[in-house]
Amino acid sequence: MLQRVICLLLGYFAGSLVQAGFWIGKFNHIDIREHGSGNAGTTNTMRTLGKKAGFLTYFLDMFKAVLVAIIIHFVYGNNTGIAEMILILYGGFGVVLGHNFPFYLKFKGGKGIAATSGVVISLFLFPKYCFLFTLLGISTFALVVIISKYVSLGSLVGIAGFFIEFVIWGQIGFLPIPQDQLIESYVVVFLFAALGFIRHSGNISRLIKGTERKIGEKKNNG
Repeated sequence: MLQRVICLLLGYFAGSLVQAGFWIGKFNHIDIREHGSGNAGTTNTMRTLGKKAGFLTYFLDMFKAVLVAIIIHFVYGNNTGIAEMILILYGGFGVVLGHNFPFYLKFKGGKGIAATSGVVISLFLFPKYCFLFTLLGISTFALVVIISKYVSLGSLVGIAGFFIEFVIWGQIGFLPIPQDQLIESYVVVFLFAALGFIRHSGNISRLIKGTERKIGEKKNNG
């Protein structure tokens, strides 16, 4: 249990301190959370400050999850009796929590999609077929966004797909996780998806109403 808590806390502080959208906004003399959607994530930064700022925000928010995974890999590896992938999932979930609820910003951060994608990308550390999580995730997100023009819809389909794929991979034996630890890993990945949907509740409501902003669309009633 101690290793899980340590990984979760490591992830939280990394996710909280590396709040890319907020710091890029400060560099441009604004609080990004007071503009656009009020979110400190990639999409709002891109809409408010432009593509370069948006892409930089995404890279930094994604990379902090990869960095935490690498640290956990070298500190723990498979030497704890707990599957390394599970510890990395705990660290990654901590990153998402820190990103979404940074303690020094009154717990007002982003929605965690970029950080979650970093967790998915970090699965490249593992053998077998884990790299397919990244390939399927990128292709699914891109396809949905290209067809629908909704970034939020692509994000929701992507995180739901991650959970479904993870369970399927686990059930057919493609994950480096012992059988008796699979359920725990499913629960942690479910928490990623559940938190993503909760943080996108406003987007879901607008998607249903047809008022969600599409890529390139100017702000109106959405």
